Amino acid sequence: MSILHIVNKSPYERNSVERAVEYLRDGDRLLLIEDAVYAVIRGGKAASLIDGRNAAVLGPDLAARGIAEEKMIDGIEVVDYAGFVDLVEACDKTQSWL
Repeated sequence: MSILHIVNKSPYERNSVERAVEYLRDGDRLLLIEDAVYAVIRGGKAASLIDGRNAAVLGPDLAARGIAEEKMIDGIEVVDYAGFVDLVEACDKTQSWL
């Protein structure tokens, strides 16, 4: 059973990204939205937590915060709103981390 872990809080304000990563299992996905997109910045506080994970980030939230894709760590999938829906549909459950 796969779980889509959705995080929306900045790794600089909360430990939600850290906690979600601790619970990731094979087949699970991690989706970073809203201020959680700061976690994908290369050299940032949470980059090492996300690196090598099955992670995606919401593109419109990257754009809203002025984060260019070339500043992201490698291997992160950028999805649009339709891609967000696809991730929800592809997983058996969702877990939002506050």
